[in-house]
Amino acid sequence: MKPMAARCFLTRWATSRWKPNRCLLRAIQERRYRPVGDKSDRSFNVRIIAATNEDLEVAVSEKRFRQDLLYRLHDFGITVPPLRDCQEDILPLAEFFREIANKELECNVSGFSSEARKALLTHVWPGNVRELRQKVMGAVLQAQEGVVTKEHLELVVTKPTSPVSFALRNDAEDKERILRALKQANGNRSVAAELLGIGRTTLYSKLEEYGLKYKFKQS
Repeated sequence: MKPMAARCFLTRWATSRWKPNRCLLRAIQERRYRPVGDKSDRSFNVRIIAATNEDLEVAVSEKRFRQDLLYRLHDFGITVPPLRDCQEDILPLAEFFREIANKELECNVSGFSSEARKALLTHVWPGNVRELRQKVMGAVLQAQEGVVTKEHLELVVTKPTSPVSFALRNDAEDKERILRALKQANGNRSVAAELLGIGRTTLYSKLEEYGLKYKFKQS
C-alpha cells in the first residue's frame, strides 16, 4: 500500500462513524483493510507513529482509551522530556529560530543580550519548543536589528513545576553538571546556581571542592 493510500485510509477511518475502533484494531493487527465499496481486503505495509501528551496507562484505567489499542500501538515508546528539563538545548534552539526569523521577517538581529539569555535559560517554558519559537520570532520582529533584549522576549514569570535537568544528584555527576550549567550561563554564577537549583554559596563550595573556582571568569 502506498503512503498516500495509507493516509487516505486512516483519514477515512478517523472520520467514519461505523465501528472505527474495530476497523483500526483489525488494520493494525492484520495489516489489511477493505476500501468502502470493495468486496475484498487489501494488504498494506505502513509504520504507525503516534504521539500524545497524556499518560495512556492512566487514560486506560479511567476508561478514556482502549487498552487493546494501546497494546497494538505501543511496540516501542520514546519519552520526550519537556524543554525545561533540556536546558542545554534552549540557547542553540533560540539561535536557530533567530536565524529563521531573520530570513522570514527580513531582519538583521545578531544575537541575544546577556539578560535575554538569562531569561531564556530560567523560563519554565510550559509551551515547550513551540513557545520558544513563538517568543523568539516575536522578539526578532520587535528588535529588527542589533540584539534581542529581555523586554523583547515578553516572558511571563512563572514558577517551575519540576526540578530542572541540571539539578545536582550525586557526587559522580556534580562536576559535569556544574560545568554544563556554567557554560550555558556564560560563566555567570548566579544564573548557573539558579539552573542547578542551588544557592550561590553552595555553588561556590562545589567549585572549590572540584577545583573549578578559577575555570570560569566570575560574573
